Formats: sequence, structure tokens, C-alpha cells
Amino acid sequence: MSTDEHIIRIGIVGVGHLGLRHLEHALELKSADCTGFFDTDAEQTDLVSRKTGATTHKSLASLLEATDIVSIVVPTVDHFSIAKESIEAGKHVFIEKPMCKTVEEADTLLDLAEKNGVQIHVGHIERLNPALVALNGIDLTPRYIETHRLAPYTARGTDVPVVLDLMIHDLDVIISLVKSPVKTVSASGVSIMTDSVDIANARITFESGCIANVTSSRIAKEYVRKLRIFQQDMYVTIDFLRGLTEVYRLLDAEEEDPDAVFSAPLVTGKTTRQIVYETPPVRKVDALKLELENFVASVNGESTPIVSGKEGREALAVALQIQAKIEQTLH
Repeated sequence: MSTDEHIIRIGIVGVGHLGLRHLEHALELKSADCTGFFDTDAEQTDLVSRKTGATTHKSLASLLEATDIVSIVVPTVDHFSIAKESIEAGKHVFIEKPMCKTVEEADTLLDLAEKNGVQIHVGHIERLNPALVALNGIDLTPRYIETHRLAPYTARGTDVPVVLDLMIHDLDVIISLVKSPVKTVSASGVSIMTDSVDIANARITFESGCIANVTSSRIAKEYVRKLRIFQQDMYVTIDFLRGLTEVYRLLDAEEEDPDAVFSAPLVTGKTTRQIVYETPPVRKVDALKLELENFVASVNGESTPIVSGKEGREALAVALQIQAKIEQTLH
């Protein structure tokens, strides 16, 4: 495909709750032409067609003929087959998380993408959460990370364990922050509302020495999405839902931080240092829109993937390792 000949054409596979949002954003993209969508549910297809006016396709093959890139927003079990057919047709793919059901499937897709000269993007949207982006420019060398991601029960997403449904968001973020291979994993979990694991906790040790304690539950009273980072002379707390980022630094007494909200003296023995508190500015954005714009820009050679297929595979591998550890404790 030559990007010089025409504007990038994008299509959507799957228009359920999240897929519909993908389609609505794709229709508004100025950098791409949305050539429609394909969904196996005839009733949903008719509903979405009437709501959006988007072109419908009766088969995946028909959609692929009309597109250069595709956004795959279907149940996880179908990610591999649809992405494989799309890549083999020479199409760049955006796959919602988790990338696939197995690491073997992910590796097959990565090999096919390299062979066909196409890109794989994975929809780990939390990477674009404004509260996390606010940390850009801050030197992070995490020694301990703690996350909690809790949600009330809903039927959506229960086709996979909570590790692959909710926890994988935090795993991707943690891996991107630590930038070190995983050394060991221990985990436990229980099933409450479904036949799968609904509550999970994992402890991950990285080769750098950093430790991450990760908790996820889809049986909670209210939504909680928080991350805390501890490192030498710094503590960071992020509330993904509130869009709030707070940074506590320990500075030498003579140092100053112009962005500090307040500072207070800390006296230890004969040494006096300053505890400085600041709230980096958080710029609200439409993360899904940015993901799709990045998808188009990357295919055009104007950017690089926010979360590449390789990174999506890495998060999947750790999630599956955690799930395997949990299953060992259940039997």
C-alpha cells in the first residue's frame, strides 16, 4: 500500500459497546476515511448502521477489501483469527486488549506482521490516561509499585478472568514504568460470581529489584483505579478515575522546587531536608481518539505505536503467568 496515493482507509470489526465508540471516532477522523464496519450480529449491525450511517459489510473479507487498516473490537477468543486474516491480507491492525488468548497466538501474529510488513497496535488505553501522562518528564526509577483496580460486577468482560479483563491494564502500565524483565511471579485469586477468577492479587519481582503488588476485583461496591510508586526520595500517587497525580519529593534543604504546592522541613539527626508536595498539571484528553489518531499516524510513518504488538504480547505473557499461578492454587 502506498500512503501517497490516497488517504488511509479504516474499518471496524465488531460494533458492540466499545466497538461502537471506535466506529464513531473513526467516522470523525480527519486523517483517515472510515469505510464502514463488519459485525456478525445482524440486529446490532442494523442498529449501528441506522445510528451512525456507516457502511456495513456482510463479511470480513468485504471489509478488508475496502480498507488499509482495521480496528478489531470483538471478544478476546476471536482476536487471533480476525487479526490473522487481516494481517495476511496486508492490513495494519489495532487489537483491543488483551492482544490474544495465548502467547503462542500473539507470537504468530507478530511473525505474520513482520512477514507482511504491517503494524500491530494494542489497545492498552490506560497508557494515555492524563493522570499517568502527567508523569512525563519526571525521572522515575520505581522500587515498589502498588495498584488497585476494582469494579462493580457487570456481565461485560467476563469471557476472560479478571486478570485479563482488568489487571492487564495495570500490568502494561507497570511494565512500561519499570522497564525491566520479570524475575518471579506469585499470585492468588478466587471465583465469586462467575466460573472464572473474579478477584486476583499478584506480586511481581523484576530483575531491577522493583516489586509490584497488583490487586484487581470485579466484585466491588464502587470503581477504584489507583497506582502508587515508591522510589528513592520520591512517592507518587495516581488516581486514574479522578485524574489526579500527586508527587512527594525529598530534597536537600538548599534545593527549591518552583512547582511545589507546599514544602515542609524534615529533620533527621543533624540533617534537615525538605518534603515537597506538587500536583503536575493533568490535561484531559479523549484517549480512544488519540489511540486511533496514533494508529493512522504510525501507519503513515509520522509516529510510532503507543503500545506496539510486542508490548501487548509482553503484558499478555505476564498476565497469563499470573493466571497460571492462580489456577495452581485453586486445584
